[in-house]
Amino acid sequence: MAITSANQLELLQTAEAVAREKMIDPSLVVDAMEESLARAAKSRYGSEMDIRVAIDRKTGKATFTRVRTVVEDEELENYQSEFTVEQAKQYMAEPEVGATYVEEVPPVEMGRIAAQSAKQVILQKIREAERDRQFEEFKDRAGSIINGLVKREEYGNVIVDVGAGEAILRRNEKIGRESYRPNDRIRCYIKDVRREPRGPQIFLSRTAPEFMAELFKMEVPEIYDGIIDIKAVARDPGSRAKIAVISYDGSIDPVGACVGMRGSRVQAVVNELQGEKIDIIPWNDDQPTFLVNALQPAEVSKVVLDEEAGKIEVVVPEEQLSLAIGRRGQNVRLASQLTGLDIDIMTEEEESARRQKEFEARTGLFMEVLDLDEFFAQLLVSEGFTNLEEVAYVELDELLVIDGVDDATAAELQARARDHIEAQAKAAIEAARALGVEDSLINFEGLTPKMIEALAQDGVKTLEDFATCADWELAGGWTTENGERIKDDGILEPFEMSLEEAQTLVMTARVLLGWVDPADLEVEEEVSEDADEDEQQSEAEA
Repeated sequence: MAITSANQLELLQTAEAVAREKMIDPSLVVDAMEESLARAAKSRYGSEMDIRVAIDRKTGKATFTRVRTVVEDEELENYQSEFTVEQAKQYMAEPEVGATYVEEVPPVEMGRIAAQSAKQVILQKIREAERDRQFEEFKDRAGSIINGLVKREEYGNVIVDVGAGEAILRRNEKIGRESYRPNDRIRCYIKDVRREPRGPQIFLSRTAPEFMAELFKMEVPEIYDGIIDIKAVARDPGSRAKIAVISYDGSIDPVGACVGMRGSRVQAVVNELQGEKIDIIPWNDDQPTFLVNALQPAEVSKVVLDEEAGKIEVVVPEEQLSLAIGRRGQNVRLASQLTGLDIDIMTEEEESARRQKEFEARTGLFMEVLDLDEFFAQLLVSEGFTNLEEVAYVELDELLVIDGVDDATAAELQARARDHIEAQAKAAIEAARALGVEDSLINFEGLTPKMIEALAQDGVKTLEDFATCADWELAGGWTTENGERIKDDGILEPFEMSLEEAQTLVMTARVLLGWVDPADLEVEEEVSEDADEDEQQSEAEA
């Protein structure tokens, strides 16, 4: 058919109808029509020609034009869409490189194949526009709750109609053994929205901790208004959960507000989560206090926090042990997720036995190395001395406070301790040399002989080897896999080396080797200090 023989307004009417149906911009449909007509024209006039089509947005009239660009003589490649300055002079008064010459060409007759091709182009453009609209609509809704209708279930995954498209609730994002039928209403958390070749993919979740937080925000006006803040959530989906809340208004109890009158608010959340039991816990900036709250309903006798290792020891009465651990370790696992700490639970009897074992080990060390009787060695341990270094290098006055210790005795104790430490250091260096350690590492400041021996046993024998180590390889650290914290042992961890100390030593080694410019380190330190100051200022303003 000839484009001129059709009712020209029909193009615009069709574009508006399609745009209204697909909820996209009518101009996008018209653009697709222009491209499809241009393709049809190229098949008639030649694919090497630059044929363009413009449809008047008011009248619907389609204008076909051929465009040619002026290029340098040596750059001329396509004679149909380009010409030289000399060739352009017969069409243009003063042609310049880069200028274009546009001339109108007759409309084309659209055969069956061309019409089918044009239809495919338009449909493709419409699909792309639909996908873009869906992505733009949902990309900012990630992190919120959405209501939808179940369309079907495929291999355990639920396909949900969310109005302007489809979303997927994967099998592992469902609570327990939930099952749905077509047209069931479902409420989910939008976990992620991704732009993919087959269109935007909207991933839903009902097991995410954020889902519970958003449900509480819907049920508790104080949370929505910012008076109460949800600080942490830990869930065992479908079974039990813990949520930590804090109130910024002293007159409002955060736990009571979340529970509601006769439990109405929390019960609404429980019903949505298929009966999941929820412990609402008051947040506290003091980690040991917060942990005691998190382990409710168990009672805690004592808490010992190791901030550097991110580990905490909890001592409970014997009768409270099973309650603190919970069924299959559920209570302590949720408390660990809530606090972000690795929790060790022991009874008062176990803790007492461990302390006694440590006491006996330190007593035995002092008896053997310092040649002391049991009573004297026990006195040292009771005064807080834990190793030979403390005895050897402590201020003399700290030894004199022990009953029965005078200046001569204190000096003798320190001399014996130092002699033993020096003998150990000499033996460690000899062992390290036997393993092939070079002087570059032995003479590196910051490493003790025992550390050098430990490094040698792990294959670190030169300063270059040491400079390639990561801080966590030396000091140890923690990684999280499948929601569980896993310990990574460090080579120098037995010597109580921190991550910061390890990082400083490694960077010093790299500077000595010329791998790193000291000036770059100073800039990084200044940036880090500025960032810390900004953070502190923000916290103060908050």
